[in-house]
Amino acid sequence: MFTGLVQTLGEISSQSKYFLEISVKEDNYSIILSDLAIGDSVSADGVCLTVEEILSDGFVATASPETLQRTTLGQKEKVAARVNLETSLRVGSKIGGHFVTGHVDGIGCLIESVLTDTAWEMRFGAPPEMTEQWQRQIARYLVSKGSIAVNGISLTVADCDTDGSWFKVAVIPHTYAETNLSYLQPGDLVNIESDILGKYVDKLLAHRLSIPSQEENISLAFLSEHGYL
Repeated sequence: MFTGLVQTLGEISSQSKYFLEISVKEDNYSIILSDLAIGDSVSADGVCLTVEEILSDGFVATASPETLQRTTLGQKEKVAARVNLETSLRVGSKIGGHFVTGHVDGIGCLIESVLTDTAWEMRFGAPPEMTEQWQRQIARYLVSKGSIAVNGISLTVADCDTDGSWFKVAVIPHTYAETNLSYLQPGDLVNIESDILGKYVDKLLAHRLSIPSQEENISLAFLSEHGYL
C-alpha cells in the first residue's frame, strides 16, 4: 500500500524480459535505500514491485508477464526515461495523498499539457490502440473531484467527460518538478490506477443487482401456497 506521494526519481538502468534493475538518483539514495530490505515493496511509476536484491545505488525486482502486459514497464521505449519511486506506507504514517495499491488498472497517454498561472493542466486519455481496455478498466471509475494515480502520483480528477474517455488534472509546480510528469510529451504512455473505493462500490452494486429481489419471487401461486389466498 502506498500514498501516491513520490519520494524521488529513479531510472531503469537495465531490463531483460522480466528482471528490472532500478537505480536511484545519487542525491536521494538515503530516501529509498536507508532501510530497504529484501522482500520490501516499492512503487515504480505506480507499479508495486518486490525488492529481490539491493544494490549500492538501487535495487533489482522481477516483473511478471501480467505486469509487463498491463503497465508501461513492458513498453519503456514509449515512456519517460525516469520512474517515480515510493516505498510502502508504514502503519501510523501520514497519508497525504490517497490509498494507492500499486496494482495498475491500465495504460493511458498524455493528450495535452497546458501551463496556467498556478499549475500545469494535464489531460489524459486512452491510447488509440487501447480504447476498449480503457473503457473497461478505467473509464467507469472516473469521477470529477475523485482520486486517481498517474504513474503512482496521487492526483485529483479536476474534470472528465461523461463517458470517461478523458480526464484532466491540475498539477502544482512542486509535484510537476519532483516527478516524471515534467518529462512527458503528448502521446507518452502512463500507468493509471483508479481509486480502490470505487472498485469496491462497483463490485458490491454489481453483485446486488445480480441477485433477484424477493418481490420478483412473489406470485399468486406463492401466496396461495403459504395461506395468504
